[in-house]
Order: sequence, then structure tokens, then C-alpha cells
Amino acid sequence: MAENNNQQLQIELKPEVAEGIYSNLAIITHSSSEVITDFVQMMPGLQKAQVRSRIIMAPEHAKRLLLALQDNIQKYEKQFGPIKLAQAQQPNDGKTIAPFTIKKGEA
Repeated sequence: MAENNNQQLQIELKPEVAEGIYSNLAIITHSSSEVITDFVQMMPGLQKAQVRSRIIMAPEHAKRLLLALQDNIQKYEKQFGPIKLAQAQQPNDGKTIAPFTIKKGEA
């Protein structure tokens, strides 16, 4: 007789984490054993952007995340319509584009 291993994983979401962190730029780097994603918050008029969170994962987990994001984007676009990107922001064009132009600001 086979054992029933259908136990559900319980995930705890603490209130301070549930609030989330806003990010409008992600910087992704990798080594042979890790994929590192820095989530950055850029503010208009400021010369300095702040890394708000860093996620480090194994390449296998990063690929699973990629597939999950692709699936969710497809579902989103099916429900709400295509997400439009500026021409310079298309994937694989070798450019890193900020979500808005950074100009020297004055306080």
C-alpha cells in the first residue's frame, strides 16, 4: 500500500512582509551557481537609487520563476490586454532602460 504524501505546505506571511516593497527597476546578475536580482527604487530627480531587496536563488529556481512569470503575464494579458513597452525596452536588445528619464533635480 502506498503512503499518502499529499500534505499541504503552510506558508506564513508576516504583516511587515505583506505590505510589499515598491520597485521600478530590477538588476539581474549571475554566477555559475546563483542568480541575483536586486530590486531597486528610483525616484525622479534623484541621482541615487536604492536597492530595496535582493533575492538570491539557484539557477534552477530562477528558471522556474521565469516560467511562472511568463505564465502569469500571459494570463494577465488575456484578461486585461497587451502590456506595451517602449521600443528601447524590448527584451534582448542589450540595453538597460530606466522606467523614466533621470534628470538632475533641485530641492
